[in-house]
Amino acid sequence: MARRLVVLLIYSVVLNFCGAFASTADDHRRPMILPLHLTSPDDARHHRRAFDGRRLQRSEPNAHMRLHDDLLANGYYTTRLWIGTPSQMFALIVDTGSTVTYVPCFDCQECGKHQDPRFQPDLSTTYQPVKCNINCNCDDKGNQCTYERRYAEQSSSSGVLGEDVISFGNESALVPQRAVFGCENMETGDLYSQRADGIMGLGRGQLSVMDQLVDKGVISDSFSLCYGGMGVGGGAMVLGGIKSPPDMVYTHSDPFRSPYYNIELKEIHVAGKALKLNPKVFDQKHGAVLDSGTTYAYFPKDAFVAFKDAIMKEIHFLKQVHGPDPNYNDICFSGAGRDVTQLSKVFPQVDMVFSKGKKFSLSPENYLFPHTKVSGAYCLGIFENGDSTTLLGGILVRNTLVTYDREDNKVGFWKTNCSELWKSLSHENAQAPAPASNDWNSSGGISPDIAPGGLPPTDLPPIDLPGEGQIGQISFDMMLNSSSSMKPNFTELSESIARGLEVKISQVHLKNYTISGPDLLIRWTIVPDESANSFTTEKAMDIILRLTRHEMQLPHNFGSYELVKLKFQRKQSWWEQNSWMVAVGVSVASVLGLLALGTWLVWRYRSQRGVSYEPVDGVAGAIVAEQELQPLK
Repeated sequence: MARRLVVLLIYSVVLNFCGAFASTADDHRRPMILPLHLTSPDDARHHRRAFDGRRLQRSEPNAHMRLHDDLLANGYYTTRLWIGTPSQMFALIVDTGSTVTYVPCFDCQECGKHQDPRFQPDLSTTYQPVKCNINCNCDDKGNQCTYERRYAEQSSSSGVLGEDVISFGNESALVPQRAVFGCENMETGDLYSQRADGIMGLGRGQLSVMDQLVDKGVISDSFSLCYGGMGVGGGAMVLGGIKSPPDMVYTHSDPFRSPYYNIELKEIHVAGKALKLNPKVFDQKHGAVLDSGTTYAYFPKDAFVAFKDAIMKEIHFLKQVHGPDPNYNDICFSGAGRDVTQLSKVFPQVDMVFSKGKKFSLSPENYLFPHTKVSGAYCLGIFENGDSTTLLGGILVRNTLVTYDREDNKVGFWKTNCSELWKSLSHENAQAPAPASNDWNSSGGISPDIAPGGLPPTDLPPIDLPGEGQIGQISFDMMLNSSSSMKPNFTELSESIARGLEVKISQVHLKNYTISGPDLLIRWTIVPDESANSFTTEKAMDIILRLTRHEMQLPHNFGSYELVKLKFQRKQSWWEQNSWMVAVGVSVASVLGLLALGTWLVWRYRSQRGVSYEPVDGVAGAIVAEQELQPLK
């Protein structure tokens, strides 16, 4: 998606089940309009999960899923969803401002090239089209229900609706469920060019994944998102309820005010001082809306100007510089240093104040983004909205667990380390990780993920690794796509890869690289630690899965990356490692042997010429007179 992926809330047209929606916009900088459908709260209530510190204790099945990518480098976060029997994997943008979940269909003539192969209904034994009925728009033949979404930046998605088994990966306790989703036959704009396959709709509406799971009674009416911090990326998502940590800050969310997840934002404080604003400034139109599909935050004009002025007053000692993109008038400052953990010593704290004086504090990473062309410079990630709606994108909730408690109509915020939270989630689950992507090449024979009966496999995808202690090195090709024209700092990139794969920096070797336009293809080799001459099978498996699941989180200045090729090499035996020495040794030994044999034969020949012949008729040892060959004259 574009750098400024924004959901602009204009209006929604609601049809009972799967009607088409159309929207317009008056500002090209706010591209996405995602109409939603209001539904009444589900009467069936379910107990939510117990939350003990930073670990989830499972009291009922839920789906906890890993988030991938980076908010600033990619403009979104994705999760993995498996559809069909056998399962087909897709990388979907998690979007609280959208209802329909959709993926490209196999026969789409107007779909871009995305991360994974398109969905093939004919290969799924459990797929069923949603037949045309009075509650939906139908295709030209009147056979199948259709959907359509149009966005303000002129992108769109349309296709047919189908029903199939969806699976959430082996890191989730929730078993696969049947659900309705969209099968795209046309996409335009950013949807066409983005790397992600499609959208996972988490908004309110009967086609939303959340509403469908809640209606089936398999989860309680709540979900949570946790986005990684600046320069880290990744995170976690939980579909289903959790028990709140004791210091989570809640605010009311009124589902009847608008179909979007709004909150009661009353004031903004900068460095402990309230912005001098009309109390109603954040309560216009749709109110203050949370949207995970929007990258940045957008305030009404008066609020934006007051916020900008307050920040600039606190950092007057920093130099203001031009932004990284000439198409936008970004407000940026240099001189703060590259260490993002120290930004709070330079930039002020910002507080969001809710009703009844409840306050949630934001760190600088929640309202800044790093400059991609000036080291140690940062820009405001909050912009002016031409619309009166306050739009709170993902930047405001980085390293924050956000719980959307739809059952009790409230949204909770809790500051935490989202990467560590995911590790806690993974630690709590004894099951194997979710299946890995298979769109890469390997000489190691990694087989594709085929899940019998549509269920995700209970073990890791079979990987034909050599025996213990026989893996010598792991090589992979990485494609970087960055908006920056500068060549990346390979030392910094090596350090990021080492952190992502949990190896030493000395184990990461740059082999070569080639530049083609904005793309940079880099070949890396991961070698065993100097204290060992090979990888253990467990460690090799861990590295391979981290690579194939795109778990490496690179700093934003490197842009997005794609794993192009991966292979591992078997450790060579002593004979293989020293074959040339053996060959040379054999050759030298052969030459020396031949010389010795030749010398011996010559010596023997010469020795035999000096030996007297025995007389023919004589007796051995007899003494005979010497005779001349010719008589003397």
